[in-house]
Amino acid sequence: MTSVHENLAVADRWVRTLTTSGTHRIQLVCFPHAGGTANYFLSLARALPPEIEVLAIQYPGRQDRRAERARTSIAELADEADAVLRARLAGPYAFFGHSMGAVIAHEVTQRRARAGARLPQRLFVSGRRAPDQPPCRPDPPRTDVGILDDLREAGGTHPLFLTDAELRAELLRVMRADYQAIDTYAWHSHPPVNCPITALTGDADPQASVAAVRAWSAHTSAGFDLRVFSGGHFYLDEHRPDVAGAIGQGLLPLP
Repeated sequence: MTSVHENLAVADRWVRTLTTSGTHRIQLVCFPHAGGTANYFLSLARALPPEIEVLAIQYPGRQDRRAERARTSIAELADEADAVLRARLAGPYAFFGHSMGAVIAHEVTQRRARAGARLPQRLFVSGRRAPDQPPCRPDPPRTDVGILDDLREAGGTHPLFLTDAELRAELLRVMRADYQAIDTYAWHSHPPVNCPITALTGDADPQASVAAVRAWSAHTSAGFDLRVFSGGHFYLDEHRPDVAGAIGQGLLPLP
């Protein structure tokens, strides 16, 4: 039998606290993009009001979890994230997922809905087409050269990770696993979730058109909001205060 201490130890590997205060009224759990880490959301977390405690998921196979097996399935990532969050979500909460993270956040929400668990106050999906929309590209990059070209086009990757041989090899190892997870993801139709969805995107994102992001409206029965910013796939790096404002507006004040 797994002990409470073992469950908490697993949760600590998966969930990182980025900001907290004694006055927080809601927890926001952030899910990173392919190749991303929990620390990607640190600047966004600092821009949010103290009423929001910010947690972020750290996927296996990277940074301090590099010795662990990188997951190659969205279902596996969503199953494990859902399980560990049960030990960390003590009250009202919301999800924010960017790119691949939006898919995982939505899948976790679906799992919680099927289990009859308390749903997020709001699901924020960023830089990702709705799950029933076709891919923007018929042939995803599978070679190392293709992956690196894709990263350069999308932006959001520090140049050192693309030029330093050791860092590039580490990044490619993670990206291969993450791309396998997202490339093999198959959407199975489920009822719309009964929590509001806010979709955010850049107007020049090569991976997610505004129309494909707007299609998230069909995946909620509790209200939909679309926020379009100037920029590409990592528009939020340029619009962090505005994104933080949209999150705060969507979550506060609590009912």
